[in-house]
Amino acid sequence: MTKSDATTAETFRALHHGPTPLVLPNAWDPVSARIIAEAGYPAIATSSGAVARVLGYDDGQLTPPAEMFEAVARIVRAVDVPVTADMEAGYGLDPKEFAERLLETGAVGCNLEDSLLDVLVDVQQQADYLGAVRATAGADLVINARVDDFIAGGTVEDAIARGRAYRRAGADCVYPILAPLDVLKRLVDDIGGPINAHAKPNGPTPAELIALGATRISYGTSLHNYTSNALRELLPGLR
Repeated sequence: MTKSDATTAETFRALHHGPTPLVLPNAWDPVSARIIAEAGYPAIATSSGAVARVLGYDDGQLTPPAEMFEAVARIVRAVDVPVTADMEAGYGLDPKEFAERLLETGAVGCNLEDSLLDVLVDVQQQADYLGAVRATAGADLVINARVDDFIAGGTVEDAIARGRAYRRAGADCVYPILAPLDVLKRLVDDIGGPINAHAKPNGPTPAELIALGATRISYGTSLHNYTSNALRELLPGLR
C-alpha cells in the first residue's frame, strides 16, 4: 500500500515530539475516523475494544486477527492522515507475522499491551516481543508500548521498570494506562521519552494530563461508550 508523505510513520513519529502535544481521539470505523480527521486532528488512533464491539466481539483478544486487520485497513483507506492501530496484545501472533500483517493494512503505528486477562506478562518477554516487532518493521511502525500495572495490580516502580525496558527494546512511546494523576509526573520523569496518557470525556482532560508532562493523549473506548450512551438516551424519545 503506497503512502503519501502525510501518512508515513516518519510524519506520525514527529508528532510525538511537538511543538504541541498529540491528542488522538480513538475511532472505531471509517465514519468515526472521517469525523475525527475532518475536525482537524492530525492522526487517527483506533480503539481495539470499540472496533471489537462493532465487529460483534468483546474486548480481550476475542476478535479473530484477520477481522481486526481488515477493520484497520478500512479505517486507513477512509482518511488521509496517519493511522495507528490498537492491537491489544498481538492476538497471539508471532511478532514477525504481526508486524508484516499490520504494515499491509497501511497503518503506521500500533499500541501493544503487556497483560493478558489483566495478568501482567513477564517484562522481558514483552520487551523481546516489542524488539522483534521493531526488527521486522524497522522505522515503518511507531510503537506505543502500553504498561498495564495500573489495571493489573502492579506498582509504580514496576511500571517505571517496564517503561524503561520497552524504550530500550525500541518503543517510540510508553503508555502507562490509567496512571493516577498524582504519579504521572514521576512516570514521565523516570521513564523518559514521549508518554501517552488516557483521557475521557468526563476527565481527566488533555490539559490536565499535558500539564503533568504527557505528550500523547488518547481516549481508548471512552468515546465509543459516550456515543453509545447518547444513543441510549435518545431512543426512548423516538417511540
